[in-house]
Amino acid sequence: MTLLQLRPEQQRRLFLVASGVSTAGSFAGITAKGWILMDGSSQPIVLALNFAALSLPTLLISGPAGVRTDRVGCERVLVQSQWALLAAAGLGALAIPLLDGLAQVLLLLGSTLLVGIAGAYELTARNKYCSILVDGPEQLGSYLTSFSVVFNVGKLVGPPIGGWLLAMTGPAWALGIDAASYLLPIASVLFLLNPDSSREQRSAPGQTASLVSAWRGCGSTLQGVLSFTAVLCLVGFFHPGLAPLIADRVLGSDPRDLGLFTSVLAAGSITGGIVLQKNSSRFSRRPFLTLGGFGLITAIAQLGMAMTPGVGFSLSMAFLIGAGTAGLLSSCNLITQIGSEQVMRGRMAGLSQIAFLGGGGISGLVVALLVMVKDLSTAFALSGGLSVAIALIWMRRRGNRVLEPIRSA
Repeated sequence: MTLLQLRPEQQRRLFLVASGVSTAGSFAGITAKGWILMDGSSQPIVLALNFAALSLPTLLISGPAGVRTDRVGCERVLVQSQWALLAAAGLGALAIPLLDGLAQVLLLLGSTLLVGIAGAYELTARNKYCSILVDGPEQLGSYLTSFSVVFNVGKLVGPPIGGWLLAMTGPAWALGIDAASYLLPIASVLFLLNPDSSREQRSAPGQTASLVSAWRGCGSTLQGVLSFTAVLCLVGFFHPGLAPLIADRVLGSDPRDLGLFTSVLAAGSITGGIVLQKNSSRFSRRPFLTLGGFGLITAIAQLGMAMTPGVGFSLSMAFLIGAGTAGLLSSCNLITQIGSEQVMRGRMAGLSQIAFLGGGGISGLVVALLVMVKDLSTAFALSGGLSVAIALIWMRRRGNRVLEPIRSA
């Protein structure tokens, strides 16, 4: 049921704005939850477990999520997953007034786990939903990268909101806003958006609809893109989970310090997303140079963080980490979507999530253990050095590969 007859371009803008508001609320909640866990335990491993609970479900869930998206339709899966996100985030908000101590920590981690599961379905469905909102395949790359920019704007404004709410009203408000923010995209999809669903290609039941079939059918170039992204994230994508710890060492323990630090990361992410958006067609044609270039930016910034000469320099390195990782993740998503057939785009989105979020969850746990044994500077130095070597090797071996976009909606 559509309440308003919006023009196609208005529908696309509305979906971007609704998703951005939801993202801002989510990152306000993530900031609050990270600070609560850091303040209550002072253990890096607890922060890593929280990020792992958010990201590691992708290893098991993204495959079935992609298969279901391609099988039953992206709009149906999108709405169902958004309702699930609302319920899971609401559970975290209830943990603050109802529980304390270990029980509160466990419920917060459980809430994060459920958000991670629902989020895997939401991200796969949303990617394919974008392909039926645009007027033609030539618009898909630009729209997907615009989505990345709006997402990172939400990351920019969300953490300060979360930090100020923590300081002024307490964590329950921040987590409550996180839950309520999912209502806007739900209402938009149900009542205001009217995509051309006739253009969606659904897979038939059987072996051809499996995740393995998508992997085999996507071709060696996209397989390499997914593998390269997974390796880089396994080594160096730990900063989202350990942001409260890094902010504490760089700035201080006040929740507003965490809000500032994550905002600098988000500002870098916006910059990386804009660079990719402006060059989406050209960058996607040379996938390994693009991924390797963004990986090098992240790696060099991590080596800079290992030096820790001062607050200003560390924040500038955090900005570059945000730009590099956002460019890496958005490039992987962009390249795998425009380079694959419409019928398998849900599954390709699932494979992309496995590559970057699964690798990031494991990376966070490894680095947290390293910080407990050694220190944060050592972790940054090892991660940055390995990432530089990996990026240069892949760029040297596969940098001349060219990807031709699939010319179908």
